[in-house]
Amino acid sequence: MEQRSTELLIARPRYIEQLQKWRSQQDLIKIVTGVRRCGKSKLFYLYQVELMKEAAKNKQKLNIIDINLEDLIQTKKIGLEYDKEGFLTNYNKLLDYIVALLQPKVMNYVFLDEIQLLRDWQRVANTLRLHENVDVYLTGSNAYMFSSDLANTLGGRYVEIKMQPLSFKEYFDGYPYKAQFFAKTKKEHEDLNNPVSIYSHYIKESGFPQTLDFLYDRQLINDYLMDTVYRNTIQKDIVKRFKISDSNKLDAVVRYLFDNIGNETSVRNIEKGLKAGGFSVSVPTISTYIQGLIDSYLMYKCDRYDIKGKQLLENSAKYYVADIGLRTALLGHEDIDQGHILENVVYLELLRRGYQVSVGKINKGGKNIEVDFVAQKSGGEVEYYQVALYALEPEVLKRELAPLEEIEDNYPKFLLSMDFGSGNTNGIKRMNVLEWLLELG
Repeated sequence: MEQRSTELLIARPRYIEQLQKWRSQQDLIKIVTGVRRCGKSKLFYLYQVELMKEAAKNKQKLNIIDINLEDLIQTKKIGLEYDKEGFLTNYNKLLDYIVALLQPKVMNYVFLDEIQLLRDWQRVANTLRLHENVDVYLTGSNAYMFSSDLANTLGGRYVEIKMQPLSFKEYFDGYPYKAQFFAKTKKEHEDLNNPVSIYSHYIKESGFPQTLDFLYDRQLINDYLMDTVYRNTIQKDIVKRFKISDSNKLDAVVRYLFDNIGNETSVRNIEKGLKAGGFSVSVPTISTYIQGLIDSYLMYKCDRYDIKGKQLLENSAKYYVADIGLRTALLGHEDIDQGHILENVVYLELLRRGYQVSVGKINKGGKNIEVDFVAQKSGGEVEYYQVALYALEPEVLKRELAPLEEIEDNYPKFLLSMDFGSGNTNGIKRMNVLEWLLELG
């Protein structure tokens, strides 16, 4: 296993906990999915360290087989080759390579990184899964590559762990350890543990873990986000998949969506908006591009939900970006629409906490009233969230509380804002959003 003793890795406790929870289910393939460079490979390393510590404590032996299919040296050694479309072939050679490394009478943990690069990867995973002393872990960066394979070939014998870039809490916990080596001014040192200051860095410099190694160098961060994250994802997961010859229209769609996070829109509205900006892109093409962005985990679609009718609504939706810092790098501006930026951060956090999230709609007297988020865990009760940048002014508070007050059921209701302090108004819990993100209340 590769050593990283000189590298400080950011803890990812929520994902480690999920991996540990499923470890006893050896007949299930564990698949970690998420946008490129969100930390899936480092998560495997952290988990492997936990496995070795536990084995040493219990005086047990284990065998870890770790293969990264993006590593050309490793794939060449195994005997894998690329076809004309850029996929690795000869899955049987990978299987033979792994089988030769398996050890009898000990638990073998097999980690295969970026498995979607290999054609017929499911044959390898399924074969290994059948061995009693083999536990299989995979990562993948594109939902499209998994959809049909998982449903048809694996027969449901898998569990998906959806990973994102660093949450604000993960970023906050790791920031002081990284920033102490970069801080130069008195204020920078004073801000090492200041949630408001760290939040500002978080939304400007991104939650992609490696950007913490470039703190205070905005140009280097932007270059990394644009080249290593954005263009790499666009080229490998969308342009290649849909055989796009001119990516300018795709970039225009991405910029439009990034610039309109949190705004309810439809594909036809996007078409009109692009046309006004000088780009003629058809509705079917826009739909295709959006699906590609969602499948590559660069964007998320949040559907509307009729709270009274208890059903999802069609036609329009809201879109949120996987990382606000990536949006900053792509659009080139930072401080526009801080309210929707905060809304985006809250939306992603709800997903991390395991909620199914939609935009709430209430029709009253012919007027549509919107609740920012309707959130529900499987088998759990519904929760309602309203997000505001600030809500101390009486008129603003009244406006933000109004949608929640229109909901007739008694499920929990929350108003999250940057205002300090908490309280309760007509059963609606008011909370400081940074404290909520840091799980302090």
